[in-house]
Amino acid sequence: MDYLSHNVAVNLKSIRRAKGMSLDVVSEQTGVSKSMLAQIEKGSANPSLGVLGKIVSGLRIEFNDLIRTPLRDTVLIRVDETVPTKEVEDEYRVWTCFPIEDNNIVEIYRIEIEPGKKYISGSHGEKTREYISVLEGEVTVWLENSRYVITKEDVFRFESDRDHRYINESKEKVVFMSFFVAY
Repeated sequence: MDYLSHNVAVNLKSIRRAKGMSLDVVSEQTGVSKSMLAQIEKGSANPSLGVLGKIVSGLRIEFNDLIRTPLRDTVLIRVDETVPTKEVEDEYRVWTCFPIEDNNIVEIYRIEIEPGKKYISGSHGEKTREYISVLEGEVTVWLENSRYVITKEDVFRFESDRDHRYINESKEKVVFMSFFVAY
């Protein structure tokens, strides 16, 4: 099952239960057969846009409510089991642990930079703030003409609406978490 079918299956079931509706009631309100709805919720059907349109209309929900990544109470990201979203071999690796699409407020990255290397980041747009917490080593952050050295003992915050870069000036790898907040 592809991720979109999975999202529709999980979200349809969640929406139906949140509204306290049985499959029979959803079928009556949407014009989609009970068996098709059950197959969609199990992830064994690949509904057409027409069927999804009937569901959206009958349940009076937004199309995005069906296709968005389902909310989960807990999520464990094992970095060693994921592929970096950005990587330059022998220089840096960036993992997007939680993208902004999860909640439209915060985005969380794990960044590793090898000794003597750097990672250049552009502006993240207006009204964005970045927080950095170092897990291993120390990282130097350059903002325009200012230099800040952040260690494991520190937490650093800055307005990320301007170009900045992270530099590992040490002889060991630096690992840090970066949190972007839109406000």
